[in-house]
Amino acid sequence: MGQSRRIGLRGIRFRKAALFGAPCAAIVLLVASDAIGVQQVPADAPPLTMDAAKALKSPVPSTSESIGRGRRLYQTHACANCHGTDGKALIEIVANATDLTDPSVWKNGTSEGLIFRSIRDGAGLAMPPFKTEVTAQEDLWHLVNFVRSLWPKS
Repeated sequence: MGQSRRIGLRGIRFRKAALFGAPCAAIVLLVASDAIGVQQVPADAPPLTMDAAKALKSPVPSTSESIGRGRRLYQTHACANCHGTDGKALIEIVANATDLTDPSVWKNGTSEGLIFRSIRDGAGLAMPPFKTEVTAQEDLWHLVNFVRSLWPKS
């Protein structure tokens, strides 16, 4: 079988297969992933649309362990270089980084799926995508949980 890639959130996979020497596309529905509510976005998938990101729900509960893992990833992947160690973005940088502690100033949305998208695919011109640095999808969700833990308790 040839390459496969998943497109969208409905778990549709297109697989290139050789049939009589010519490539054809076979559609396979991955019903199991939707049935259990796990939404995977492959690292090689194209950037998520706003609507697709809004529909994402984290499969990783926001626990102290997850937040701790997200904090370590935040430090490991140099997020603090732009957003600061406290997430307030009060450091001198070229880019106009977002204050992660104040969701009211966010331009790209605050739902967990939209935060996932901002980290994975980048946000605006200043924030690059991190999908090639943070390759485990679970780690992206740990980062989402950490970022949300910086918000004021309401």
